[in-house]
Amino acid sequence: MLLCCYLLLVAWLALRPLTMLWVSPANLEPLSTIRADLARGPEEAGRTLAAGLLRLAPLGVLLPLVGARLGGGRMLSLTRTAFVGAMVSMALEGGQTLTPSRVCDIDSVLLNTLGVALTHQLCYGPLRRLARRAAPPADATPEPTAPPAAPTPERRPSPRPSRQAPTSCPVTGTPLSPGTLPPPTPLPPPTTEARATVHHL
Repeated sequence: MLLCCYLLLVAWLALRPLTMLWVSPANLEPLSTIRADLARGPEEAGRTLAAGLLRLAPLGVLLPLVGARLGGGRMLSLTRTAFVGAMVSMALEGGQTLTPSRVCDIDSVLLNTLGVALTHQLCYGPLRRLARRAAPPADATPEPTAPPAAPTPERRPSPRPSRQAPTSCPVTGTPLSPGTLPPPTPLPPPTTEARATVHHL
């Protein structure tokens, strides 16, 4: 989000038309404008060179933060950041050719890319330490969590089999109507020993 806002601000500052009576022609010769600025004196050269270096310098910090682990090692991250900065500068210079009172200057591309590279080299170390502090340690592996135990089904007591009333008499075998109790079972006749005991008494 911050990178997009910065790019929109830079594009508006670089492509907005200006009210000027005369503009210099486009410069496609490398270092031509820089030599002309140096010939005008240190004050003019310092102002122009500082404006070119600082124009896209924040990209040296914002672009590495976009990539994972700052875009890799220092040299790999520097190469990627400088390449993207050069592409952004060339896009701005190409858009200035279509804007009134703006001209394209190849020296602006060189200064912008150099400013991005210098900012990256100055800020890569602190950014690396900050990223290492914010990242979790590699050996800290999260402990596996046990899956939740499945709920045990509620055990219900099995119904007892109901006793059915006899439908026929166990002695005579005659069928019984519902609600009628079977007749009592007759006792067996007394034995001879039982009879002798009763007669003796």
